[in-house]
Amino acid sequence: MSHPQVLFPQTTFTGPSLLQARRETIQQVTVKAQLRKLKETGQYECFNLKWQPIYADKSRWPSPPPVYWDSDVAKWIEAACYVLAEQYDAEIDAAVRELVQMIRDAQQDDGYIDVYFTVIEPEKRWSNLRDQHELYNAGHLTEAALAHSNYYKNDLLIDVIHKYVKLIRSVFGPGKDQRHGYPGHPEIELALLRFYSATGNQDAYDLAQYFLEERGNPTGQDGKMYYDWEREKRGDDPWKRPDSYPMHLDFWYSQAHLPILQQKTIEGHAVRGLYLFTGVANLLSLDELGIKSFARKAQYLETLRTLWNNMVDKKMYLTGGIGSMMQWEGFGIDYFLPQGSDEGGCYNETCASIGVMMLAERLLHLELNSKYADVMELCLYNAVMTAMSLGGNAFTYVNQLASSEKDKNIRAAWFDTSCCPPNVSRLFGSLGGYLWDYGGRGQDVFINVHLYTTAKVSFQVDEHAIDLEQKSNWPWEGNVAFQLAAPPSASTTVRLRIPAWAKNRFTLTPILESATVENGYLVLPPSYTSGNKAFTLQIHGFEPRYISPHPYTNQRTLTLARGPLIYCVEDVDNPWEQEHFRNVGITYGTAVSEEEHVIDEMGERYVGLRAVGWVRKMGQWTQGEQGLEPGSSVAADLPEAKELLFIPYYLRANRGGRGHMRVGLLSG
Repeated sequence: MSHPQVLFPQTTFTGPSLLQARRETIQQVTVKAQLRKLKETGQYECFNLKWQPIYADKSRWPSPPPVYWDSDVAKWIEAACYVLAEQYDAEIDAAVRELVQMIRDAQQDDGYIDVYFTVIEPEKRWSNLRDQHELYNAGHLTEAALAHSNYYKNDLLIDVIHKYVKLIRSVFGPGKDQRHGYPGHPEIELALLRFYSATGNQDAYDLAQYFLEERGNPTGQDGKMYYDWEREKRGDDPWKRPDSYPMHLDFWYSQAHLPILQQKTIEGHAVRGLYLFTGVANLLSLDELGIKSFARKAQYLETLRTLWNNMVDKKMYLTGGIGSMMQWEGFGIDYFLPQGSDEGGCYNETCASIGVMMLAERLLHLELNSKYADVMELCLYNAVMTAMSLGGNAFTYVNQLASSEKDKNIRAAWFDTSCCPPNVSRLFGSLGGYLWDYGGRGQDVFINVHLYTTAKVSFQVDEHAIDLEQKSNWPWEGNVAFQLAAPPSASTTVRLRIPAWAKNRFTLTPILESATVENGYLVLPPSYTSGNKAFTLQIHGFEPRYISPHPYTNQRTLTLARGPLIYCVEDVDNPWEQEHFRNVGITYGTAVSEEEHVIDEMGERYVGLRAVGWVRKMGQWTQGEQGLEPGSSVAADLPEAKELLFIPYYLRANRGGRGHMRVGLLSG
């Protein structure tokens, strides 16, 4: 099955590009920096099943960080294998081999493998699916095993997963003597379906389908909702609940408040939701590709459409970030999209936007529509790319659109909950698989190009060897040159995404008189590609543009964008700023000029934007008597004009400064 984590080796990044620069940094710096952090924190050694002092710390109830250490190690193994596939490194190779042996040795005789519930609370296996991460950890171990097998060409980790899946399948399912549960933190569903695709393990497929269909069943276990049933078995007070559950006995935090088919709005913890719905899309993709039929494909696909639309239209930030609520790291009510914590929210966890990319990639296999690829690109170049420093050794977990004194625009080398850094690494390690999808049967070949950069894909359809190379300076320029190599006997259709922000403005050379755009993709039929092996697509619309959030957000802000990039202001370029740009505005239609810049110490080139904005004067609010009245009837002073320099959002927090940054400026 065509997963990007499997197909990425068929893509070669053939020249300089912004994406390749990030990939090279991860290969040369990031993976090793993360390995050092895993060793410093004790995570690296967790699978040796020895006691560590941090295990005694239960201050973070109900899930202290060691609960999900398994997954942090697994994600690093996965990322390391992707890096090794392109560039061998003896240190990384040795670490992977050592970790795999530790994991094999840590597996219990019955197949169970989870550090926390082997070393710290062995008597509490499977006792709290709602809050703990046993099945989530199992999912990431499964994905690590697949990456390991693809690179090392052995089954050292695959065998571990076969054994573990057999145990989990015996514990969970519809049987009378089985637990009718499902993970509080989804991930295993998408991993099990990938495992089935690679190995044919039927238990893996059956488990994934069961977890997805059983989720939210109000009478699943002995006539009760499963999480209520397990709570009673634990003997927990019914009023005892994690802080992330602000409402008593309401399970929308884990997307278990209703069966999936009944969910009309996307709710709860953002990462959990996106991993869950990616699992659903994986299930449907197996049917779409003719691998495994699923009777309710149409109903589940319609649910995915509904949830996607709700997320993008009403709960997504301009950067592709999702999750306005810090309290539960997830979605708020429709249109509640404050820019920063001093405005009431904005969390935008890195892993959540990676989850959006994963879901978008799967949906493109179910129905080719450029809106999914547009959002995938938006997330990639903004909410995801901003999460790693240019140096590759500092990260962000939260990606707000505005800084404050409480949450400044800064980075950290690592986090107690360290899911995001290795997630960035594994995404960029497999990024070639996100650029396009392709295939065919017999003489019919297709290539759908989703993302533009400089790269080449090579693949086989029956006896036909196909190459397609693209060269561009994306995202700075819109000119993309293609070179197709295909035998005359192949009937090749190429589809090229036209981004929504281009407003259907493009130029194809040589001209195709009968050119059609279907669902946002320019279709080049075999009659064109057979006679034009070299062709160029010029995407228009790279001039700076103003964008604003939906009026119902009550933000009343303007943001500058250029191509797929969202821009922000930082105090580094605007050193006069003292209030995190909260009083700075810009007027729609103000002239914007472009400037080429380079960050000398990094060699990072980018296009900056310059425009004249304004700063509102606050004298009437700061100079009067305190405690007199909550408002003012005094006319506001005329604002002061100020020149502003904007940089791409992904570049923030890379050049020092005082931590002041903002994406959306006051509109007026």
